[in-house]
Amino acid sequence: MNLEEFRNFTIRDYHALFARGELSPSVVLEAFFRRIEEVDPLLHAFLFVNRENALERARRLEREWKGRDLYPPLWGIPVAVKDNICTLGIPTTCGSKILEGFIPPYNATVIERLERAGAIIIGKTNMDEFAMGSSTENSAFGPTRNPFDLNRVPGGSSGGSAAAVAAFEAPLALGSDTGGSVRQPAAFCGIVGLRPTYGRVSRYGLVSFASSLDQIGPMTRTVEDAITLFEVISGKDERDSTCAPYPPFSRGEIPPQEDIRTMKIGLPREYFSEGVDPRIVRVITAVLRELEKEGLELVEVSLPHTNYALEAYYIVAPSEASSNLARYDGVLYGMRKGGDRGLQDMYFQTRSFGFGPEVKRRILLGTYSLSSGYYDAYYLKGMKVRTLVRRDFEEAFTTCHLLVTPVSPVFPFFLGERTKNPYEMYLADVFTIPSAMAGVPSIAMNCGYEDGLPVGMQIIAGPFQERVLFALARFVEQMLSLPLPFPEIGPERRS
Repeated sequence: MNLEEFRNFTIRDYHALFARGELSPSVVLEAFFRRIEEVDPLLHAFLFVNRENALERARRLEREWKGRDLYPPLWGIPVAVKDNICTLGIPTTCGSKILEGFIPPYNATVIERLERAGAIIIGKTNMDEFAMGSSTENSAFGPTRNPFDLNRVPGGSSGGSAAAVAAFEAPLALGSDTGGSVRQPAAFCGIVGLRPTYGRVSRYGLVSFASSLDQIGPMTRTVEDAITLFEVISGKDERDSTCAPYPPFSRGEIPPQEDIRTMKIGLPREYFSEGVDPRIVRVITAVLRELEKEGLELVEVSLPHTNYALEAYYIVAPSEASSNLARYDGVLYGMRKGGDRGLQDMYFQTRSFGFGPEVKRRILLGTYSLSSGYYDAYYLKGMKVRTLVRRDFEEAFTTCHLLVTPVSPVFPFFLGERTKNPYEMYLADVFTIPSAMAGVPSIAMNCGYEDGLPVGMQIIAGPFQERVLFALARFVEQMLSLPLPFPEIGPERRS
């Protein structure tokens, strides 16, 4: 099987071949494993490849479903999973030394739902340690590289998942998005990445970074596959008290194509400012002009507190992280260091050796923000700004159906370019953080190329309005008809 022949396939295309007996899950898996062996030594998208278990599951599915032509939604389809989502019997490290070798005794809810839908877990993908980063350079196990240019970052923190899908090491992946960690790497790697409404997908089994912000989301090659994957993983879960009491999403909720032409698209002036690379603005503007020709109305809107969202996020998220990461002390699970001089020594040695510099930075920042005498001045004020950001979106959606913005103000930057300046690194998420703070859904998708690098466009909707989000994203994808990524990857492209 030549994978390049299948680069434009959706899940439905695989299922059509399965039904005709022209292809089988085990053959598909073997092809993807060969691709991983070929390119992953250069990309480092995977931390663990689940070869034996995956092939055994594929053969079992083939036996159990022999002769049938109607399959569960993800039957026989390989899925890569970000390494902060718990997988029974498969290592889950969060890209950190402190969890190196940890094997969860249970599956996250999303993994249970994937397996019920017939999916095959192909492996666990690299990530910034505990999802703290914008480039996947903060992984304790080494950085991931961008498939379009091995000298550049794939984005973060779900950079491993994004690179795996873009390089066609897997057709689908799951990532997690706290402040942009699905959408920004999706944009940097030219794929589709969805951050659902907060609470639309269960967080049970997702290792916590910032509990009021974290969301699991699909990372796929097409909008159609993102819809299918979202249908499978969405829906209420009694084990997650923050999960909204909504049933699983259904593609039947998506408005018909003719309704798209009656929509108003809001363009926030704060997202098209001087700080954005003019090449990104040019590509997105060209897409907007095509939408205008199709009958959609473009209106300018304002999200006045956008400039404060980044600062508020780096108060709220580290504060929650400092609390969530207190559990990694060498007592219950994970690494244990020291202890000869008592309990405090064990805590000190374990956390000093186990956590990387970015995680330590955010723990210190969050602990300071929550400390006595500073809580009101920092954390409480950050939460007030978060409320103002949410109200900005509520006001904007009174005048338009959807918002369209860049995903990032910059193209994928070079490895090492921003590691010495944390604030420069944080600015890569300046356009994804506001919608995360507001808890509203947004999708990143490729809308063109400049100098061989993909340009990401972000579509934002009101709470629980994924149906209109998918409608416009699918409309744009069909209108542009861009080729799906299958970059050539070889040693000559590595610095």
